[in-house]
Order: sequence, then C-alpha cells, then structure tokens
Amino acid sequence: MDATPFTVIAEFATTPESHDKFLKICAYDAARSVTDEPGCHRFDALLPDGEPNTVILYEVYTDRAAFDTHLTTPHYKVFADGVAELGVEIVKVRMLTTQPA
Repeated sequence: MDATPFTVIAEFATTPESHDKFLKICAYDAARSVTDEPGCHRFDALLPDGEPNTVILYEVYTDRAAFDTHLTTPHYKVFADGVAELGVEIVKVRMLTTQPA
C-alpha cells in the first residue's frame, strides 16, 4: 500500500522581540528536516502580508509515521525548546492527509 502524504500547517504568534530569533530556529529546523529526514519533502516558514508577528510553517511528509519520526529528532528538540524559551504562542496546528485521486 502506498503511503498517504501528510501535511502540517502550524501558525505561531511571535513578538517584535522574539520574531527574528524564532525565524532562525525555524530555518535551522527546516534545513535539518529536509536534509536529514528522508520522509520530509518540504518545510517552509511563511510570513503573511500585513501580519508582522505571524509565522506559518508548511511541512510535507511521506506519511504520518515520517512526521512522528520528525518529532523525535534533535533538531526538533531545538525548535520545541526555542518555542518555549521565546514564549512563542502556538495559534493553530492543522494536520492534513492528501485525498487520493
């Protein structure tokens, strides 16, 4: 059976003081995820126009198991610790599967 592609869209609220530091943590996690995890196919940090303290992460994995593996990696721990240390608010996390054609 083929894997069902799994997408995560996570929205975060930063402050002017934490925004740039948070983006650096996101960039580190994204680079390591795409490079080190065969199941991570895309990981982008998106900045919505007109919302200077909002960051949206768009991640695509082979399947849910690949995302679950992502959550156990050292680079994810750096990300999670950074979210806590900076006081970044998790606004919403959506987990989506791709509808088969």
